[in-house]
Amino acid sequence: MNEDINKSALFNGSCFALITTAFTFAIRAGILPQLGEEFGLSGEQLGFINSMWFLGFPISMIIGGLVYHTFGPANIMRVAFVAHTLGILLTIYADGYTTLLISTLFIGFGNGCTEAACNPMIADMYSGIKMNKMLNRFHMWFPGGIMLGAIISNIMTSIGGVMGAWQTQMWVLMIPTVIYAVLFYGKKFPQPKVEGVTSLGENFKAMISPVFIFLFIAMAFTAITEFGPQQWVNIVMANSGANAMLILALTTGVMAVGRFFAGPVVAKLGQTGVLLGGAILATIGIYLFSIVTGPMAYVSAIVFALGVCYFWPVMVGAVAQRVPLSGALGMSIIGGIGMFSTAIFQPIIGGWIDSSTAEKSAEGLTGDALALAAGQDTLLSMVTFPAILIVLFLIFFFWQKNSTNTRGVPTEVTAH
Repeated sequence: MNEDINKSALFNGSCFALITTAFTFAIRAGILPQLGEEFGLSGEQLGFINSMWFLGFPISMIIGGLVYHTFGPANIMRVAFVAHTLGILLTIYADGYTTLLISTLFIGFGNGCTEAACNPMIADMYSGIKMNKMLNRFHMWFPGGIMLGAIISNIMTSIGGVMGAWQTQMWVLMIPTVIYAVLFYGKKFPQPKVEGVTSLGENFKAMISPVFIFLFIAMAFTAITEFGPQQWVNIVMANSGANAMLILALTTGVMAVGRFFAGPVVAKLGQTGVLLGGAILATIGIYLFSIVTGPMAYVSAIVFALGVCYFWPVMVGAVAQRVPLSGALGMSIIGGIGMFSTAIFQPIIGGWIDSSTAEKSAEGLTGDALALAAGQDTLLSMVTFPAILIVLFLIFFFWQKNSTNTRGVPTEVTAH
């Protein structure tokens, strides 16, 4: 059975794999301005490059979820290692826009494989309260890894020279990649547990329910609300008088702490209350980003982080509780639409930056003043996403008010 496997090595390997995912998010956000300058890329082109990260993720995550029991977690993680390594090396030796698109797609594919393999693997290794605790500890490393990656990128950029070059920063991604490969190498993986709901027919039947369709639509906006400002922070906030990468580090740090205490918060406010409150805070946070400069930008980051930190885990938890017959496939689909929608919106955001820059330039602004005005104008446009969520989650709050599952969410699904 699973008693003779090296749980410590597999769990630590999973954490380093998720750190790799987080680093690809944070460090690539940090080097985005350098990539744009070196290759002469427009905001829209940078948006398409970003979108490849979010496109590869759901493709491999959904495929991996479907074949987990037949292909196995060990093989999925081998694919993850190859995809991560190819993506990193292709980025380092990129010769233009097309290479960057392909390399980022590989990285996103590796990230999705990590999610597809490690979540059920950890659930197979542990049970009961221990499983809940270990899943929470595993998923803390996404915002925690983003915070660490943002700090590393900021330090290297500050040092400058060869150390600050974007190629050198990309080499840093290979460190956790090699570590997780070493930790997984030659280890016996746990035997998959048979899930209670294994019929794809039942899964798909459950997914045409009104609640699932509603959550499907809402997930598209919760994901871009969380990932949009974070992925573009180094460009839109670079001239605000605050350190853009430290804003990213602060945001993800608050999210990591918030997710550690997700269980008690959701138990107190209920799923619908947390989602509605998060939408309100996220709207305020992004709006503050669009009007403040200097130290107040850090206050905005805290408000924004408190708004978005529970979105992903509570949305997944809502599917698990309110549409249980959708099974693991339903949760994979929800996660997939979140990443896919973010991929779609990335070039749109890049286009907003380009059009805002042209508009502000026509008004006579130049240099840092132009960059700041265009960035804040773009952030103001991003307020649309959480504003839509306020309306949606108000509807959901009253719709589900008398539901028997309106309060609380199992700990095992409150950890993204």
